[in-house]
Amino acid sequence: MLSSMTDRFHDALMAPGRSPEVPAQHDLYGWLVGSWELDILRYKGAATPGLKGEVHFAWVLEGRAIEDIWIMPRLGDRRAALTKANNMYGVTFRVWDPSIEAWLIRWINPVTCHLEQQIGRRSGADIVQIGARADGTPTRWRYTEITADAFRWIGESLAPDGVTWRLEGEFRAKRI
Repeated sequence: MLSSMTDRFHDALMAPGRSPEVPAQHDLYGWLVGSWELDILRYKGAATPGLKGEVHFAWVLEGRAIEDIWIMPRLGDRRAALTKANNMYGVTFRVWDPSIEAWLIRWINPVTCHLEQQIGRRSGADIVQIGARADGTPTRWRYTEITADAFRWIGESLAPDGVTWRLEGEFRAKRI
């Protein structure tokens, strides 16, 4: 019974590709579909050597959205007694919004109840996501150094001075 429910849920969620409703020139995230290994250089603003993770991307909801799952530490390294520090098992939904010609982004890490809401657009060769946390702190997440098989992801928050962006996360990804 559980297997058939899981199969039906998976079939209803997953999509084979981008919906025609998402214009090809605005398909910012389709290249990410697949699995990636992560080398985490910094997390939560402090250098933390040796952290490893993984992220998996897929088209969902009839190809109108991209969903991903960011996992740190990697699945094979996770244990029941993990502390909340440096622990991520979260999901992002990216939905194309034709009214603003941008992507609406919602991220949640249930491990720490961390929620982010952003808007994603292309900026030159990069993808930049801008938003704010529930407490009003502005955030900026960027995909840079993008190739078919690698990217660098940088997460920042705006300091109280309103000028200085503080590094919170830096991940180097390689396609698996």
